[in-house]
Amino acid sequence: MSKPAPPPATVRDLRLDFFRGLSLWFIFLDHVPSNSISWITIANFGFSDAAEIFVFISGFTAAFVYGRIIHERGFVVGAARIFKRTWQLYVAFVFLSVIYIAQIGYVAGRFENPLFVEEMNIVQFFERPDVILLEVLRLRFLLANLDVLPLYIVLMLFFPLMLWFMLRAPTAAILASITVYLVAKWTGWNLKLYPTERNWYFNPVAWQLLFMIGAWCAVGRAEWITKIIRSNIVIAACIAYLVFAAWLSTIWLFPKLAASLPGWLYIFPLNKTGLSPLRLAHFLALAILVVRFIPRDATFLQSAWAQPVILCGKHSLEVFCLGVFLSFTAHFLLTEVSARVWMQVTVSLFGVLLMVGLAALMSWYQGLDRRTQKAAA
Repeated sequence: MSKPAPPPATVRDLRLDFFRGLSLWFIFLDHVPSNSISWITIANFGFSDAAEIFVFISGFTAAFVYGRIIHERGFVVGAARIFKRTWQLYVAFVFLSVIYIAQIGYVAGRFENPLFVEEMNIVQFFERPDVILLEVLRLRFLLANLDVLPLYIVLMLFFPLMLWFMLRAPTAAILASITVYLVAKWTGWNLKLYPTERNWYFNPVAWQLLFMIGAWCAVGRAEWITKIIRSNIVIAACIAYLVFAAWLSTIWLFPKLAASLPGWLYIFPLNKTGLSPLRLAHFLALAILVVRFIPRDATFLQSAWAQPVILCGKHSLEVFCLGVFLSFTAHFLLTEVSARVWMQVTVSLFGVLLMVGLAALMSWYQGLDRRTQKAAA
């Protein structure tokens, strides 16, 4: 073990909030079935999607925040703060699951459309509600569109030890994370759901690697990162890979061209559950280009149009929970009212506006609390 790495920087990087907020918008749009507006998301122009952005930034932010607490106040205090945040995430997940079931059940019954119940994976709840609620509490029954949140809970639950290891021996920690990822790929190691023949959609044993890469970038590995992003060869390789991924992802819109591809290019669908290496490489290429060409003090981050995205990124938990409800609401409206393009634009736009409104409200409450505490002091 080497000396603990220096504490992460104290200045907030607005790029993290911007791209996390953007990922929340993309997750909402992608979760609305048959929504043509979702074609603006990165999921249609490459191998990775908004989930990779969210998990990476979550790992970076967790190390950024709790790494400094451990340096200043010790491991016990830092671990306690991490467990407190994990508990908040767990309570939010339970609350979200119960209200989500109520929303789906009411809509399915009110409009006599049982397909909603089947699509959202809650058929078993109406057969055995007592068992399903218990399995929800145990994180063994996950509704559709909620998979990212329990993944985050499990990663945070083990993060105190992961972060302690990362601060003491960052190279050894990231190598250990890669080893666990490879073991998961080789053995199919994953967590089980109820009923037991089902596994987690986001395998935590595999996705921990992306989370740990984010933490590794946050704890002072600047010399490694600088070497990578300053290499013109690396930048050229990243651009070439992203162009190839975009070409291969969009060529399927043209069946005649797709039919002429050699067999080895028939790689879709990529394994999202186990974090396919092609998906991981695609995201890392995107991240390298962002760090290279978008500086921390980029002018657009201070512009008025970027502030709604940054606000959503600062209040990611609340915005994500609202986005889950809004995605089903939009699905319901497109199914029962109209599925025309104008309706898709309307529900997408209003959904994003409501997410921004909630983030602005949460920011106002935070400011009010700070002023109250200052006045009391």
